[in-house]
Amino acid sequence: MQGIYLINEKIHINGLSRNESADIQQKALLNFMNIKRVAPVKLNPYQLNQHYTIPHALLYDLKLHKKQIDCLLMYSNESIEDFAVTYPARWLILKSYFDRILTVV
Repeated sequence: MQGIYLINEKIHINGLSRNESADIQQKALLNFMNIKRVAPVKLNPYQLNQHYTIPHALLYDLKLHKKQIDCLLMYSNESIEDFAVTYPARWLILKSYFDRILTVV
C-alpha cells in the first residue's frame, strides 16, 4: 500500500510547542506506516521532506501528477480541520485522490 502523510506544524498537541507537536505527529505516523506497511510516496522530487505540511502544496502536486494513491495519513482530524473548514471544495478535491483517509489518533 502507498500513502502520503501530512503533518500540521501549526497545531499544539496537549499544550506542547509546535516543534514538539510536529515531532509527535511524525513519530506516530512513521510508526503507524511501519506497522501497516504503508510505503511513503513523494510526488515532488524537489520536496525537502518525505511528508507534506501544506495541504495546498499537496493538492497542487496531486493535480500535476494525476495519480490516485491508496491513503492519506494524518495524526488526527484536527490536523486538517482548519483547511477543511476554510477550503471545503479543495478538501473534497484533495480527498478524491485517495482511496482512504486514515488517522493515527
